[in-house]
Amino acid sequence: MEEHQDVPAPEVGKRRRLRELLSRDEVLVMPGGFSPVYAKMAQLAGFEAFFLAGSQTAAYVYGLPDVGVMGLGEMADHARRVAASCEIPVLVDGDTGYGNAVGVHYAVREMIRAGVAGMQIEDQEAPKKSGTSAGRRLISLAEAVGKYRAAVDARDALDPEFVICARCDAIGAENAGFEEAIERCRAYATEGGVDLVWLNSVQTLEQVGEACRHVPAPLLVSWGGDGASPSWADFQRLGVRVVLYPVVASRAAAQFAWQLLNELRERGPMALQEAERQAEASRWGRVKVEELVGTHEIREIEERYLPRDLQRDYEHTFGHRPGGA
Repeated sequence: MEEHQDVPAPEVGKRRRLRELLSRDEVLVMPGGFSPVYAKMAQLAGFEAFFLAGSQTAAYVYGLPDVGVMGLGEMADHARRVAASCEIPVLVDGDTGYGNAVGVHYAVREMIRAGVAGMQIEDQEAPKKSGTSAGRRLISLAEAVGKYRAAVDARDALDPEFVICARCDAIGAENAGFEEAIERCRAYATEGGVDLVWLNSVQTLEQVGEACRHVPAPLLVSWGGDGASPSWADFQRLGVRVVLYPVVASRAAAQFAWQLLNELRERGPMALQEAERQAEASRWGRVKVEELVGTHEIREIEERYLPRDLQRDYEHTFGHRPGGA
């Protein structure tokens, strides 16, 4: 395939990699969050892809709820930073596509140019609600299929390797349910032509198995049932292609920060020392943010390009230890 001049070759490679991951028999486990650092962490931890969640971007970048108030430009700009930070494919949350089929057309073009490997578009009415919240309403099946066809055509005109994912929010939505979810997922694959179908908030393994039997496309699931999520082996046995944990990184970080801030206020500096001891004792070691963001590259660039008298003295100066934070 001839690569489009607007699409950098490394990004095409990530898109091809995502397609390879979707075509194999092994289940793809995809963590999610909002930060370039979390995407790089996911890569270093051994995950093969990362999900850039709109809910987490709204919350942790803008301090806003997930109700569709972020625009295309804001999300595309952030997606560009996240995609550039890691070597694994990034699937970006495109909410409802930022409008009708016309909005979807331009949204797909912007996300391709942002460097992500794929984009999910949900079938909710605007203004949307979080996929984990009550109050969701769906657009008609006909309108949804038209939006996905518009997404696929926009993709094909720019980079056919880009992955289009249709997210079905029928489970738990107004005047909808699991049976309608299956009907919609089938239509999104057969009539909409999407590459991947996301069945949101599945409640039971029986639902998962029925969806895998009836939906003629790779299936992504996010667990919404009672109790802990089933095992990856259970999902793979039933035929799931992607298991998504869209908020895992940011939720864990927020919980730790909340706990440490309260303990610092209550106990003083001892709380910081205890947190440092716990970090040192971790079997995975202390997180090294400097490595995640490439701090070492600064010194390499300075040494290579700056005149000697403008280079910094790193041998006789110092900062402070991490525990002083």
